[in-house]
Amino acid sequence: MRLKSLVIAAAAAGLLAPAFAQAQAQFKDGDWMVRVRAVDLLFQNGQGGGNGSVAAYKIKAENQVIPEFDVSYFFTKNIAAELVLTWPQNISIDANLGSGNQKVGTIKALPPSLVLQYHFTDLGAVKPYVGVGVNYTTFTNRSNFPTAPINNTITVDSSSWGFVGQVGLDYMFDKNWGVNVDVKYITMATNINSTSGTVNLGKLTLNPWTPGIGIAYKF
Repeated sequence: MRLKSLVIAAAAAGLLAPAFAQAQAQFKDGDWMVRVRAVDLLFQNGQGGGNGSVAAYKIKAENQVIPEFDVSYFFTKNIAAELVLTWPQNISIDANLGSGNQKVGTIKALPPSLVLQYHFTDLGAVKPYVGVGVNYTTFTNRSNFPTAPINNTITVDSSSWGFVGQVGLDYMFDKNWGVNVDVKYITMATNINSTSGTVNLGKLTLNPWTPGIGIAYKF
């Protein structure tokens, strides 16, 4: 439902764009582009492995909307590299401890990605693109689980490496400004262990989808 709303918003923006934008929206080598988006962070929350506690307690990360910004550099009119950034985000962690799902703590996640993109630039103001790349997420505040009976006895990994797949579209209103719709899939996971380090409770496979919408500026 959220992704459908993003597509409808992008289509509405396209209908409102001035007709002369198609003649002005040209990409070339040496261009830079910055984008600012609101992103819906949709965790897949696969659970398994270890001694089974992660699955048994249905430990999962809560979905949330986060800010995202990126910087792209065009090597040619079609090939660009994009660095995707945000600041450390507080991610709420839920578990079922016998009385239904409840928040048991938070961790901080900083998930920058570097993506190589191909832009389809011969469609006037409409500029679709696809990308592949790598994500490196660092987790901090890793043992902040104060809820009984956990009482800060568990911790998560310090980092996660993963693959990024991306599809998106820039609709350029003129030679500089446009609206952007973007969807990424990121492979991301963390082990959950006892704080003593002696027991692996299982793996939480986060693997988020990140549909987003925002504005773009090319210079």
